[in-house]
Amino acid sequence: MVTAETAVLLPVLLVVLAAAVGVLACVAAQLSCVDAARAAARVAARGDGAAEVRRAGERLAPAHAAVSVRRDDGTVEVVVSARVRPFGRGLRLPAVAVRGRAVAAVEPGSP
Repeated sequence: MVTAETAVLLPVLLVVLAAAVGVLACVAAQLSCVDAARAAARVAARGDGAAEVRRAGERLAPAHAAVSVRRDDGTVEVVVSARVRPFGRGLRLPAVAVRGRAVAAVEPGSP
């Protein structure tokens, strides 16, 4: 009887474990996007050019992430977005969109 219960329960436990690993991978990618946006916003607030801002964001972002920069009156907003596949393309599961956003005040005297 124990063998039959284990045979039924084991696949359920594997699915739950895989779901937990997938969620953790997505959370880690989202935190990387937030960190990348924060770093890029600091670079933009200093007055550095768009290429340096994008480079700072892409350095910390997940692979193939998009970095967008928008400047307003006295502030700069950086959004880093990416599509994450926790288990790669092999399982054909849908990608999860993650993004991070940061706003910083432009430092006085910067261009």
